[in-house]
Amino acid sequence: MAAVADLREIASSKAWRRLVALAAGLIAAAAVPALAKASLVLGDRNVRNPTLVVGDEGVAVVSYTTVAGRVRHVLAWGAVNGVAHQTDPPVAETRFSLDYSGGWKSHGRSTYWETISNACRPYTGPALPFFVAGCTASDGSYWALQSWQRNLPVGGFSPWTAAQSSVELHLSHWSGPLPVLEIHRHWTYGGTLQGFFGRLTYLGQPVYGTRTASASVNDAFARNISIDVLDSDFGRGWKHDTAISTDSGSGGFCFSFVAQAPPAGYPSRQPNGNGLGTRYRVSVSGPGVLPIVQWSEPRLTNHDPAQERAATRAFDRLLGSDAHCAAER
Repeated sequence: MAAVADLREIASSKAWRRLVALAAGLIAAAAVPALAKASLVLGDRNVRNPTLVVGDEGVAVVSYTTVAGRVRHVLAWGAVNGVAHQTDPPVAETRFSLDYSGGWKSHGRSTYWETISNACRPYTGPALPFFVAGCTASDGSYWALQSWQRNLPVGGFSPWTAAQSSVELHLSHWSGPLPVLEIHRHWTYGGTLQGFFGRLTYLGQPVYGTRTASASVNDAFARNISIDVLDSDFGRGWKHDTAISTDSGSGGFCFSFVAQAPPAGYPSRQPNGNGLGTRYRVSVSGPGVLPIVQWSEPRLTNHDPAQERAATRAFDRLLGSDAHCAAER
């Protein structure tokens, strides 16, 4: 990484101007979060008392109470794991078959869910973020429910709409290793800023789509990583900073903490700060019907040249050919 330089010199550099433009674009893109088809996001939000039952035939029943007070029993079956990225010839991303009617649409009986006896043993799988419930199926695979408040506004703002504050319920089913978030902290732009870079992989393959998912664009393979910060200039506790996509081809990503004006439509156009807190975390939904995984570590302290050289070597290994992140090296 570059040696520490005078901040005024960095601020006038092309690299700095690129950083500001890049961060503005990231915040604008994250203003309306979108989730590619992954661990299933059930259609209802802010549900109460969710439970999970899985029968011998591999059919899961997710039961919960909606905000309107309706008890719903959702059947899910026919999917496990996922595909890291599109291949040639093309393949379809893994997804569940679903029946929100309790079995009426799939079996002609709205009470069909009652015939499914739980054959799942207590959950013995890896620790998961946002964990609600899980179990170990008779075939050794795992099922899990996770509850994620994914749509919070960017830039540390508190939610002001119901959609932003909503809590999603995610269902996943997998066997074998989970997706891997390999992330390294480092100093960027002459040592004046902190950031991180990394790569999302599944079974050794990079996870990415060919288009950036948004409210109007869908790519079942695309992945948005969600960035949260603890006790930052955004305020006390965990606050949402932004979300960025894994890069096409590499599954890589890079990010620096820098103050940015919020997108249009926010309560204020003034930035809350740069978002660098005492700790930060990255969360992402795995491909297919794999669960949400997460990485979290404390912020860096004093600049350490030896640690920075190690980060540079890791950058070259993970993102050496990634033009999108070249200025972050």
